[in-house]
Amino acid sequence: MKMNWENYIGFEVNIIMKEYYGVVHSQKMDEPFYEIVFKTGRLVGIYDDGLLISGVYENRVVESFVPFESIKCVDILLPVKREQ
Repeated sequence: MKMNWENYIGFEVNIIMKEYYGVVHSQKMDEPFYEIVFKTGRLVGIYDDGLLISGVYENRVVESFVPFESIKCVDILLPVKREQ
């Protein structure tokens, strides 16, 4: 099954990456802990090999291309419908 990303253009997404990296929290720890690597932004483009997202970092607009092979999971932040 293929995801139809066109339905989510303009939506905010949190992309959880497959890559993790070890971070030593303190010298007393025997093992490093692992932090989840993710990208957050508005979905602005879909390509055969990945997604393009746009976000703001240090008061600058940054566009990030994320290859599908690097994606573990995507959270799509849907707008909340307000009751009248």
